[in-house]
Amino acid sequence: MRKFPLSELLSVAKYPLLFLAVCWGVFFADTYFDLDLYRFGVNPRTISGLKGILFSPFIHADLNHILNNSIPVLILGSMIFYFYKPIAFSSIFWIYIISGIWLWVGGRNSDVIPNYHFGASTLIYGFSTFLFFSGVFRKHKQLMMVSAFVVFTYGSITWGIFPIDRTISWEGHLFGSISGILVAYSYRKEGPQPVNYVWPEEEPDLEAEYNRQIELEKMMEEQANKSSLDPFHIVYHYKPSEEPDTPESKE
Repeated sequence: MRKFPLSELLSVAKYPLLFLAVCWGVFFADTYFDLDLYRFGVNPRTISGLKGILFSPFIHADLNHILNNSIPVLILGSMIFYFYKPIAFSSIFWIYIISGIWLWVGGRNSDVIPNYHFGASTLIYGFSTFLFFSGVFRKHKQLMMVSAFVVFTYGSITWGIFPIDRTISWEGHLFGSISGILVAYSYRKEGPQPVNYVWPEEEPDLEAEYNRQIELEKMMEEQANKSSLDPFHIVYHYKPSEEPDTPESKE
């Protein structure tokens, strides 16, 4: 099994770690100074709620909320940067923007009590579906193993796209998932591609070919020697002579 040096791990994890550092900084500032930053979440179909498209993933309600989101963001984000490095930034950008816009368009809201949608779980759902469907769309065996890992590890989060618990933004989960699928399909021909191996034709056995050539030369030489010793053949035909008839003797 391949060993990953610390420098390589840090190189793929540095951007997810930077994102999480900002999330935790925002969380501590919000908690300590009581800033009510939830107002910077997505408030669907309102002009003031548009800012949530940019800021909502950085905001979390409580310690349990940010803890539950931190590990998946770190793992899934690092996997995108490792396996899809050429398209990692653009893929994450579009998942971020598309899921935020759709959440603003289709999320729950109320004229009586405004509903704010916030948290990094939208990105988690986008990352997980991107990693799963990227391997499937590319028909890349190694990347399909990554897809299987995502299903095995985070398959249970699929229930989050259904309106089972009305206290969570299932719409954010749903739109995040759809954005991940669309981005995976859009970039299916970019980044890593399956390698089609062309096996070379069987190389000739040079030693056997050389031996056959030697044998052929020997046979030709022997034939030439025979021809030089006996350039032509004389064939003798023997025909006995006919004796004349002799008279019978009489007594």
